Amino acid sequence: MQPPASVLDAFGAVAEPQPLAGGEGRSWRCGDLVLKPLGSSMSPQELEWQGAVLGAAREDGFRVPQLRRACDGTALVDGWCAWEYVEGRHEERRWADVIAVGERFHAALEGVSRPALIGARTDHWAVGDRVAWGELPAERFAHVKHLPRLLGALRPVDAPSQLVHGDLTGNVLFAPGLAPAVIDFSPYWRPPAFASAVVVGDALAWEGADESLLVAVGHIASFPQFLLRALIYRIVVDALFRPGEPDRSDDDDCFLGPGRARLSAR
Repeated sequence: MQPPASVLDAFGAVAEPQPLAGGEGRSWRCGDLVLKPLGSSMSPQELEWQGAVLGAAREDGFRVPQLRRACDGTALVDGWCAWEYVEGRHEERRWADVIAVGERFHAALEGVSRPALIGARTDHWAVGDRVAWGELPAERFAHVKHLPRLLGALRPVDAPSQLVHGDLTGNVLFAPGLAPAVIDFSPYWRPPAFASAVVVGDALAWEGADESLLVAVGHIASFPQFLLRALIYRIVVDALFRPGEPDRSDDDDCFLGPGRARLSAR
């Protein structure tokens, strides 16, 4: 749905809205603005919080979009918000660069206090994250393919948690002559290594990476344990979005290879 004229006027947008690819297909570029409906996954309070956090982040080797306000100073107009448009595009197979950018981004977030909104979330992604970290019982998912093996391979990890972006894989944009841009902030309270592990797990499961990618995370202690948690997280979320459906066949199972590979390296 295109942003209505009343929203364009409120944010001072004069360019014709153009749909942006990626994400959930709900974002529209209007010149130097990106307009998107807030949706049910983010509250107005979280929007304001994200704007403040990203606005205060010291950009060192990365860029982040800034929250843009309407002409009357509000951040939300008829359910729509606006962010600065940042130049760049997703580039395939640049996983090592995405991981490195994520590490710089997380270094800039170190010291940000844990927001209450993370503990209040109940969406599928929050459930998957908590199961992966033992904060919700996994028995509900005992029937899900791969999970018993992966859960059985978990061992404790000793790493401090902080604010991280839990979905970096497709949300780092590259442009010639500019630092990479981190977009669509998905806040989690986990060790930064977990965010890197999600990138690796996504690359192995969906984007054709092989284990040579592990060179990019060779500096992370106990990385296989973080990768196990990343895979559990993604598998639980996948199961929650497919209630009542049968297990994926081996021919259609994106988690088969990554799960086997990491069990051998724990």
